[in-house]
Amino acid sequence: MRMPNFKTILAAGLVVSLLAGCGTRVGSWFSSRGPSPGDPAELVDFAAEARASQAWSRSTGEGERRLGLRLHPTLAEGRLYLTDPSGRVSAVDPASGQAVWSEGTGLRISTAPGVGAGRLVVGTLDGEVVALDADSGAERWRARVGGEVLARPLVSQGLAVVRANNGRVSAFDLGSGQLRWEFERPVPSLSLRGHAAPVTAQGLVIAGFEDGLVAALRPQDGQRVWETQVAEPEGRSELERMADIRGDVQAGLNEVFVASYGGQVMALSIQGGQPLWARDLRAPGGLSLDSRNLYLADDSSVVWALDRGSSSAQWRQEALQNRQLTTPVMHGGLLLVGDLEGFLHWLSPDDGRIVARTRHGRQPIRATPQVSADGLAYVVDVRGAMTAYRIARD
Repeated sequence: MRMPNFKTILAAGLVVSLLAGCGTRVGSWFSSRGPSPGDPAELVDFAAEARASQAWSRSTGEGERRLGLRLHPTLAEGRLYLTDPSGRVSAVDPASGQAVWSEGTGLRISTAPGVGAGRLVVGTLDGEVVALDADSGAERWRARVGGEVLARPLVSQGLAVVRANNGRVSAFDLGSGQLRWEFERPVPSLSLRGHAAPVTAQGLVIAGFEDGLVAALRPQDGQRVWETQVAEPEGRSELERMADIRGDVQAGLNEVFVASYGGQVMALSIQGGQPLWARDLRAPGGLSLDSRNLYLADDSSVVWALDRGSSSAQWRQEALQNRQLTTPVMHGGLLLVGDLEGFLHWLSPDDGRIVARTRHGRQPIRATPQVSADGLAYVVDVRGAMTAYRIARD
């Protein structure tokens, strides 16, 4: 296993310890990719087969800067909801970018918003969960979870399900804020700052943990239905034993796909948690999928397409190495990634060739782009500049 740069991890761990006040957390999304040797790959000319155009642009606030929070917008219930670490929460029209409402909460918001059933739920660096009215931004309730919240809350089945950095999953009644249940796993003495957000699949809540375990929980009471060890903490040092479940988890019809910092990408049966296949790859930004393939950028920013059924590699694109890519997402039938220099790249899902490129700005893009059903991709950089893009084939 390739070892992370110890000085970088130690410095990040000290910063995070000051912020969190408990445990030892190393790195963040933008530093946890490990020390891929060499500078970012130089961008070279290519034969463009598609063109990107801007539909609108606006600011989301001050931006996350170097906090590594990946604060992407949330598209839900006909609106685009935005958060900012300074506490600004906004709703905008997704077609025009015009503000519907904007509220200053005074909170140190640290998550993208979870939205559903007329509620908007955010987590904070101070271990709070706050629910707002999705139509006005008025606060409805708040609760404490005992650790900073870095993963977007899951709003589903009348619950707000929150994953904190203390190994705890807490479920609150969406209407009243009353705690309904908690599920907790021990946190290793050394782990990464940040973790996968819980998702729902076939009526279950799926959550990943710092010790490399994935669990399926019953939403009505939090009882464990199954658990599976995706990555075993192995090695002589605590650094070598880090096995955190990282990045965006994806659920298909009958399987869930997860990635660990320990270097495993795995497909699991949703109903029983049985491993369907596993592949040795590290995907620090998480996964995306279409009807055929699973897509990821590895810790060297090589983009991979894996067959969903077998994990066999369909292609790999190495032209963007060391550019600290976002999670790939499908946009207009192409695969979209952002990078550390503010560039956006569109790849063919058939063979990985680069077919379009534009520059969003000069700031890094860390948050996963979000895509609407009518073909707009919403991209935000670390300074809070957001643009909606369309893509058209030449």
